[in-house]
Amino acid sequence: MIESKDNNKGSDFSETELEEQEIMDAYSEAVIGAADRVSPSVVRVTTVARSKNRTVGGGSGLIYTEYGHIITNSHVVHGAERIEVTLNTGEEYRATVVGDDPHTDISVLKIEPQHELRTPEFADSRRVRVGQLALAIGNPFGFQFTVTAGVVSATGRSLRTMTGRLVDGVIQTDAALNPGNSGGPLVDFRGRVLGINTALIRPAQGLCFAIPSNTVREVADKLIEDGKIRRAHLGVACQNMVLKPETVEKLKLNSDRGVMVASLSDGPAGDAGVMRGDIIIALDGEAVETVDDLHRILNEERIGMECDLDVIRGSEIFKIHVKPSELE
Repeated sequence: MIESKDNNKGSDFSETELEEQEIMDAYSEAVIGAADRVSPSVVRVTTVARSKNRTVGGGSGLIYTEYGHIITNSHVVHGAERIEVTLNTGEEYRATVVGDDPHTDISVLKIEPQHELRTPEFADSRRVRVGQLALAIGNPFGFQFTVTAGVVSATGRSLRTMTGRLVDGVIQTDAALNPGNSGGPLVDFRGRVLGINTALIRPAQGLCFAIPSNTVREVADKLIEDGKIRRAHLGVACQNMVLKPETVEKLKLNSDRGVMVASLSDGPAGDAGVMRGDIIIALDGEAVETVDDLHRILNEERIGMECDLDVIRGSEIFKIHVKPSELE
C-alpha cells in the first residue's frame, strides 16, 4: 500500500514536470520562431571614425527596403569616415548615409545589393502593451546575431537624445541590450518590429529603450525622401524656470512655469524684438512650460508661418509676431 502511494506521488510529480516542460517549450518555440523570422533582416554596421587613430566601432541595423535602405542609430554612424554593412549571409557592402536625424537617434543608410533584400513586418507601436514578450535582436562584433528575451516594462516613456531633444512614446523593456546591439530591432513574438533599440542606462540593471516603430517609419520615410527632417526654430537658447507666485497672480496666468531666453543668435526671435531675459509662456496659443514644449510646437508646419509669441518682460505680457525659420 505504502509503495503504491509513493508511486502515485512520483507519477503526479512527473506530470507537473511535463506540464512545465510544455510551457517552456511553447515559450522557446515563440522566441525561436520570432528570431528566425526577423534575423535575415538584421545586419551588422561597422564604422571607421574620422580621427587620427581611425577608431573602429559600429552596431546593428535593420533592412528597411528590399532595395538596400538600412535603419540604424544616428549615434552608431555619427562622425564615421567609412561605413560597412554585413548581411546575415556574410555579404559585405559599403554604405552611404542617406539621411541622419540625431534628434530621434535615427539614421538611414543605403547599400547597393546584388539581389532584393528581405524586409521585416512592422507592428503598430500604439498597440504595444506592458507585459508582452519583447526580443532585442542585434548583429554585433562579428557574431551571426544575438537574441535576448524579456517583456515590455513600460510604454510612453520620454528619452533625451544626444542633441538634448526628447523623443516621446519610447518603449522600455527588460530584454538586455548587449553592447553592439544599438540600431537593431525590438520585436514581438511574431517577429514584428516594435521599435529600434537605442539606449541603455548603465547604472540600471537590464534596462533598455527602443524608439517606437511608428516614429521610426515616419522619420525613415522622410529621410529617404528629403535626406533630413525639417524643423522650425526661433534662434534662442532657453532654460526652464518657475515664475514667482505674485507674477502668476498679477498676470492671471494658468501656470507658474515658462522658459527664459538665455541667449539669442541671428534668427527670427531676435529680428522680431525678443530680448534676453524674456520669459516665453505661449506660442500661437499653446502653453510653453518647458524647453521641450517649445521644441514640440516648433515642427515642420511652423516654418515660415507667422506666429504669436507671448512673453513676460518685467511685469507685463507682450505679444510678439515672429516667423520661425528652418533649423539647419
